[in-house]
Amino acid sequence: MENKKYTSYAQIDRELEILKVEKEISYQKLVFGVKKTKENFTPQNIVSDLIGTYSSAIPYGAIVSASVPFVLNKAIPFVKDWFAKRKRGS
Repeated sequence: MENKKYTSYAQIDRELEILKVEKEISYQKLVFGVKKTKENFTPQNIVSDLIGTYSSAIPYGAIVSASVPFVLNKAIPFVKDWFAKRKRGS
């Protein structure tokens, strides 16, 4: 890093303003990155990423990804009924 030579206080003030703006930009980039990371860690995104990874690893990935909603539509009512019966003690 080269030492800068200033001939006036105005140059120093200008340099400090530039550094202040650069610092604020870096901070805002960091805040934006944290916000995007939080958005990507929702359960829906995690599951869709796992399904996407799994289906891309299988040559017939389209079949797997098409069958997931079908399986979920059949499994959810079964699980709901099971919990309802369990709650009643049947």
